[in-house]
Amino acid sequence: MAVTMWIMQPRLSSLPLPISVKSPVWCCYASQSLSQVAVVNGSTISEREEIRLGLPSKGRMSADTLELLKNCQLSVKQVNPRQYVAEIPQLANLEVWFQRPKDIVRKLLSGDLDLGFVGLDTVGEHGQGDEDLVIVHEALDYGDCHLALAIPQYGIFKNVNSLKELAEMPQWTEENPLRVATGFNYLGPKFMRDNGLKHVTFSTADGALEAAPAMGIADAILDLVSSGTTLRENNLKEIEGGTVLESQGVFVASRKSLIQRKGVLETTHEMLERLEAHLRAIGQFTVVANMRGSSAEEVAERILSQPSLSGLQGPTISPVFCKRDGKVTADYYAIVICVPKKALYKSIQQLRAIGGSGVLVSPLTYIFDEETPRWRKLLSKLGL
Repeated sequence: MAVTMWIMQPRLSSLPLPISVKSPVWCCYASQSLSQVAVVNGSTISEREEIRLGLPSKGRMSADTLELLKNCQLSVKQVNPRQYVAEIPQLANLEVWFQRPKDIVRKLLSGDLDLGFVGLDTVGEHGQGDEDLVIVHEALDYGDCHLALAIPQYGIFKNVNSLKELAEMPQWTEENPLRVATGFNYLGPKFMRDNGLKHVTFSTADGALEAAPAMGIADAILDLVSSGTTLRENNLKEIEGGTVLESQGVFVASRKSLIQRKGVLETTHEMLERLEAHLRAIGQFTVVANMRGSSAEEVAERILSQPSLSGLQGPTISPVFCKRDGKVTADYYAIVICVPKKALYKSIQQLRAIGGSGVLVSPLTYIFDEETPRWRKLLSKLGL
């Protein structure tokens, strides 16, 4: 049987409340700003009215996230760049909070945030598999990197090129374990356990991990890798089977907020549709051309004979009317297709080869589907 309890506590507090009762109770903490907190089946969710979105506060992830939102017509308006709170005018009742990526994940779990943009590696490390974290969009097309194990190219590791070979090295014993330097103290040990490496110890480090093996304080490192240049310049190498996860920017939400907090699901739906429409349009071009033909069907037959001219669902064909000898005729047809950037020139060559002329090309900004598949997937995750 569901038990609901309302408690008064400081608005910014996320501390758990050690109270267990079977009937409604009211408590008051010394604070000038109080908000209600609902406890439903042991899960606490603040009853604030505004929806809170967490964005990275600094660095490349912050800049790329803001640029993505701007391209989706969701520009973040910040009155003062030193303030941690902002707004997105297009989304009613939404507060934007700039936070460190790991704090975004933690505050999604505590109920202080409802939605957030972070890297998948951050979700994995600080979310630790918590089912309350729901990935709404897993591929935002920025922040690409992967979390991987790297070992020296020299010494006892010179001929070691796979995780299997590393695990089978006789050096690693309970008295002499493999020493790994990493900032990923949840994903690192989990990865080693899952791959059968028993004799491993971890040392915590936040930066300049590449120096650890050369300094003799670690045998290997486990860190984020983008191009791999820094590893190579420090005489380190990745190994087969040593990739923990592939990461990029993701849109994540609190399951409790999506289900329980008013307006969060609707706001998530709008943001997801905008994201999907923009990301799908990246690298796509609209191509318009005129083509002589006896009928729209005959023109369509010629176009569909070329695989790269089929567009998203097929070409749009309409008559081009002109007046000749006092009569309106349609000797030409206008065709409209969608073409990927990488196939653009080849597609134009094929259009010309089958009679196309007056070719116009323009980049696409958005492609809206009838319904985004990720929305159905999200509803399925939530059991809705």
